[in-house]
Amino acid sequence: MSHPQAPRTAGRRRRPWLRPVLAAAFVLVPLAEIWVILQVGQLVGPWWTIVLLVLDSLVGAWLIKREGARAWQALRTALQHGRMPAREIADGALILIGGTLMLSPGFVLDVAGILLILPFTRPVARRLLTSVVERRLLVVPGAGTGRAGFAPGFGPGFGPGFGPGFGPGSTPGDDRRPGPGGDGPVVRGDVIE
Repeated sequence: MSHPQAPRTAGRRRRPWLRPVLAAAFVLVPLAEIWVILQVGQLVGPWWTIVLLVLDSLVGAWLIKREGARAWQALRTALQHGRMPAREIADGALILIGGTLMLSPGFVLDVAGILLILPFTRPVARRLLTSVVERRLLVVPGAGTGRAGFAPGFGPGFGPGFGPGFGPGSTPGDDRRPGPGGDGPVVRGDVIE
């Protein structure tokens, strides 16, 4: 069962600045791209500007392929060793975002995309992404279940009714792992990093 209006209205009240910022970005970023292309064109000439744009795209495609393969291999290794692949998932997301930025013609977004893709600049973006996700995933007590749930507004499918034993309809003390072969007890504890 979903809560249709509560999370949306709370999100709108918390971030009234988001719409104007996005509208300004959709206008200012293309203008900045055109201005930079014109400046580079005046500096090196129109043909060299086209060569630089094509070369920039080729280098970006090579970086995306190389770093994407590394991130995929790191994700597979983490899963094979039974480790939570949080860093690997963040790297994959940053490479995907960086690759999307590099699809647009121009220099400004290509530089931003390359900074997200390069392995020695990606940790800064990963820390920023981690802080954003941590703010979004606040753990709050589940409503009357004695279990932890996700903060309201995170998205559909989270919170009460998340799965077997998580929410209304679960019996108290039903600490069994859901799924096949999960008939052992669930051990509860704290994770300290």
